[in-house]
Amino acid sequence: MSGVDDTRHLVALLCRTSDRDADGMLGAAALGEALGARAIGSPGTPRRTSYAEDLEEARGCLLEAGGQLDDAFEAGKVPVLLAGTCSICVSTLPVVARHHPDALVLWLDAHADFNTPDTSQSKFLGGMGLAGACGLWDTGFGAGLDPARVVMFGVRDVEGGERVLLERQGVGTVDRPGALADLLDARKVFIHLDLDILDPEVLPSGFPADGGLDFEQLRRLLDLVAGAADVIGAEITGAHPDHAEVLAGVLGPLL
Repeated sequence: MSGVDDTRHLVALLCRTSDRDADGMLGAAALGEALGARAIGSPGTPRRTSYAEDLEEARGCLLEAGGQLDDAFEAGKVPVLLAGTCSICVSTLPVVARHHPDALVLWLDAHADFNTPDTSQSKFLGGMGLAGACGLWDTGFGAGLDPARVVMFGVRDVEGGERVLLERQGVGTVDRPGALADLLDARKVFIHLDLDILDPEVLPSGFPADGGLDFEQLRRLLDLVAGAADVIGAEITGAHPDHAEVLAGVLGPLL
């Protein structure tokens, strides 16, 4: 895609982590093609498995996710990683914390993903990743992210057990874009963007949660964040293959 900043390390990771349908992997592939990203791996077979199975079976893919961020930071570039599910954060966010311990993680997602194996009702790895990166359970990929450095926006589907953990661990929540801009002003920020922050009537999702943003609202939000903060990288999950071109436009502020 012409116009993409060459200081960006733009990669589409297509392999399966915990995908229960093919849309996320195919969406990452289509979005990556629209953006001119380098593609790594190929979509696997979606299936319903437990977190323990996914951690074992997807170990290579998860290591690759963290490795891509590690390589980008070492090279002085800004990583932008596309992937199917939020499970990648078990390996990516510990890398962010190691390279940039003073950075905030801006969590743009319909879900908190702050369950542990003890609190999760579904045992879905994609619903536990952030808690693992914060050291609340052992993923095998390290931890190191301070929960107090996480700021959530757009989260609207939270289970009872993870709500308790979020409060106990001091994870921040912001409801208004203006307040978010003030909080992030001149701060280093790594963005986790699950596109299910969009309303399911706008973008299909495997885990739909009503009350999300539309495309223009997300574009304005990303523009606001990019203008206020020092964005050191981003990971983007949950794309849909039928909406790759419009999503490529929405993501312009990150590129």
